[in-house]
Amino acid sequence: MSRAPAALLPVTGIVIAKDEGDRIGRCVASLAQVCDEVLVLDSGSTDDTVAVARAQGARVEHQDWLGFAAQKNVAIERARNAWILLLDADEWFTDDALAVIRALFASGDVERADVWAFSRRTHFLGASLDHGGWNRERVGRLFRQDLRFQPLMVHEKLARAGRTYVHIDSRIEHDTARSQAEYAAKLSRYARLWARQKFSEGRRANLLSAPLHAAGYWLRACVLLGGFLDGPMALRFHALHARYTWDKYRLLLLATRGEAI
Repeated sequence: MSRAPAALLPVTGIVIAKDEGDRIGRCVASLAQVCDEVLVLDSGSTDDTVAVARAQGARVEHQDWLGFAAQKNVAIERARNAWILLLDADEWFTDDALAVIRALFASGDVERADVWAFSRRTHFLGASLDHGGWNRERVGRLFRQDLRFQPLMVHEKLARAGRTYVHIDSRIEHDTARSQAEYAAKLSRYARLWARQKFSEGRRANLLSAPLHAAGYWLRACVLLGGFLDGPMALRFHALHARYTWDKYRLLLLATRGEAI
């Protein structure tokens, strides 16, 4: 006898996307298992992102790119439900995480918090990063619809001052790169955005900032947290992030000196 499909929850799944046709199907399919509404906010894809998302049951709307935080806030504003379940296009929930989400709503425990965070494990070009600090990042992805993201240029976070935040030891998977070159280019863009953001907040750098922070990242991720155990591809990942760390503080130093970045 086949089992009846589980009832969908009064939750809006949200994804912001552009040219994610090769991976948005998995993301939307994950959300569609529990959400009675899935909204993909597209910013002008030229591939089959829109068609793939719609084929998986998503409602697709357009919004010209406003920046990471603002784009997500627009999507939240367009949601019909009081709870939001947010994923990036390169992420998906494990079956265990989906079961935990269902249980939160079935028991009513979801009302005990404003933000529910999950552990996130990163994959890099076929390597699962089970060490090095990239296997249990805490990311708040189930939250009340009245919350918004802070106006940060990169690495946006929910503004949750005065709100209740609970971590669930259940996992989101994150397949972060299509190629090493693409990922390096993305980190380069992020480094520039980070430096501009921090400089605008009053942060400054000196000649030692870049080498010390880069070396500190490598020591912590690869040695202290055992990143070397995940193999040579993981070491490439950590090398890229050490370079990313160097670039962040190098650019911040340039801004500190009054140079344009």
